[in-house]
Amino acid sequence: MRFAPFFAAAVAVTIALSTPHDPAVSGGIEFGPTETPKPKPQKKAPPPAAPLPDAAANGVTPPPAAPANAKSAPVNATPPPAATAAAPATPAAAPGTPGRVSTKGLPPPPAPRNCKTTWSFDSWMRDFRREAAAEGISPRVISSVLDGMTPDQSVISRDRRQGFFAQSFLDFSAKLATPNRVTNGRAQIERNRATFDRAVKQYGVAPSVITGFWALESDFGAGMGKLPIMRSLVTLAYDCRRGPMFRDELKAALQIIERGDMTVDTMIGSWAGEIGQTQFLPTRYLEHAIDYDGDGRPNLFSNATDIIGTTANYMAHLGWRPNEPWLQEVRVPAQMPWDQSDLTIKHPRTKWGQWGVTLADGSPLPADAMPASLILPMGRFGPAFLAYPNFDVYLQWNQSLNYAVTAAYLATRIDGAPPMRRGREGIPTLSIDEAKDLQRMLTARGFDVGEIDGLIGLKSRQAIKAMQLKYNLPADSYPTPELLAAMHGG
Repeated sequence: MRFAPFFAAAVAVTIALSTPHDPAVSGGIEFGPTETPKPKPQKKAPPPAAPLPDAAANGVTPPPAAPANAKSAPVNATPPPAATAAAPATPAAAPGTPGRVSTKGLPPPPAPRNCKTTWSFDSWMRDFRREAAAEGISPRVISSVLDGMTPDQSVISRDRRQGFFAQSFLDFSAKLATPNRVTNGRAQIERNRATFDRAVKQYGVAPSVITGFWALESDFGAGMGKLPIMRSLVTLAYDCRRGPMFRDELKAALQIIERGDMTVDTMIGSWAGEIGQTQFLPTRYLEHAIDYDGDGRPNLFSNATDIIGTTANYMAHLGWRPNEPWLQEVRVPAQMPWDQSDLTIKHPRTKWGQWGVTLADGSPLPADAMPASLILPMGRFGPAFLAYPNFDVYLQWNQSLNYAVTAAYLATRIDGAPPMRRGREGIPTLSIDEAKDLQRMLTARGFDVGEIDGLIGLKSRQAIKAMQLKYNLPADSYPTPELLAAMHGG
């Protein structure tokens, strides 16, 4: 899921095998483009916590200061310690251990994919052990889990690739929002009707929304991953790209083992260290996993009741609004103010209707004040959706716009919506190399598009809109060969 978010691992094996397993996607965090609305400014993180009294008495000290620039750090330098933030209060229905890390909002930005880990693993591990002990994790658990642990280079390689997210929305959604997942989602709702009814009453989250995530994350348990989670977490915490974030996840996983929920041997899952059938990162599990069937322990690997209750609990924490829509397919006119199609812009449905936007069947939108953003994942010639405030929860679960829209669309299909209109045939798309070329030119013109990786995220889309306005092109924020040619021409 993700944090994470946020805050990725593998496209689950589809039950009917019509969708091939792809090791590039899954889970609460998406490691590719970040196409989310602008986050609110975050408060400056407090300094690392001081050692606990008993730790200090035993000579345990906090890790040394991190180098200012990981790329230029000496070989034995210590990587940056994780930034921490006050965790939001745990809902009353969630008896989990409150976490030290916020499980709302966006993860810290990653380093570029070509970053180099210049510190030695042994020195990093010594410093991490001191840090974990200073935060109260017992020496017994630290030793039992981390003794003899080594990084897994294949995990780092998977994190660097993430090419699945470079596909167009139509290709991406066709592979993930399959008819089999619609059918199996409906079957899960019927099979667990009493639990879903209870979750709706307690948290207000629709069964189709939960089953949409459940299907995409693991195909209801068929594709949770088969790697040792602790080794994956150690690897990602040591690596330069997302070290601070995964130091927190690794510590949370140690706490999960310490409180007895799992053992190292039962912690089996995705390469990104996610847990269970809806792929919770350890910080999310620690704070939001609940024992929804009352058998004494949360079980997100095989207990449908706990999976449903925990997922609903987490979504309520992210701000889910009961009895409100999340995504709705619409039809757009041939001409309208395209620059208003932006996740950061919301208008009442009345305004969208005045501009000629209708329901997908051509009937008028409700003439009310419900705020919504217009999403055009493939530009003005492709599918169109109104995204409501609940869609923000999808973007906190996973930061890829393609993933978030696909998950939200799948939920509407499970609820009975017809297949979406694919728009005009032959919608132009850019290759990865062309997208990188576009990003380089945008950067040369003073725009901050983040990493030049060919993945068109929020920053790139905002810059694209600005250049479309400059060249008097329809400002739908969609990268086209037309814009690329205009920029090459000056």
